[in-house]
Amino acid sequence: MRGDVLYRMTLLRAAPGRLIDLVAAVRGRGLVLRHSQGDQWDLMALAPMAGYADLGHAAPMATSDLVAWQEDELVRGPDLGRREGFAGAGLYHVEMFVALAGRRDDLVREREMENAYLAALGRPQNAIFVREMGAAWDAFTIGAYRSWKHFAERDDIAPERSAAAARAAGFEGDDRIGPYLRSLIQIHHDTLATPVR
Repeated sequence: MRGDVLYRMTLLRAAPGRLIDLVAAVRGRGLVLRHSQGDQWDLMALAPMAGYADLGHAAPMATSDLVAWQEDELVRGPDLGRREGFAGAGLYHVEMFVALAGRRDDLVREREMENAYLAALGRPQNAIFVREMGAAWDAFTIGAYRSWKHFAERDDIAPERSAAAARAAGFEGDDRIGPYLRSLIQIHHDTLATPVR
């Protein structure tokens, strides 16, 4: 669920009254997600890049009159085109993290452990992205779901099965996943988002 593909990740908040125009401007610029619930941005654009040399030739995501706020980051992550069900998903769960000092590697390892837990439960695993430069986010993950209903199916898993999967993934129990994650981070933002196609 990790990888070595270089991406430019851009968060955008539209200028007042310009959201529809901003959506039109960034449509087709990689994976574009539109905020539904959670964090304060309107759009996330995740565009693959061949290398750092592309930065000098990259067009702005949108003109300045469409954007009230923007944040950019270069990250490494998996090839999303090879992730089954990712491109056609109807809902995405984005989690963004700033690690405590010296704990970024532990945070990434926790994300991998959580993927092992999800895999044991037959749930979609998260794509893991790790910062190389730019904004403050040390890592973020994106989980892809067919629909809101698919996202909510986690509630149908028997507690004993969930606890066993958590222990097998290296956690003390399923009720300890959140507290362990919190011991590694200073900031955590969640967003549920739909695709812009």
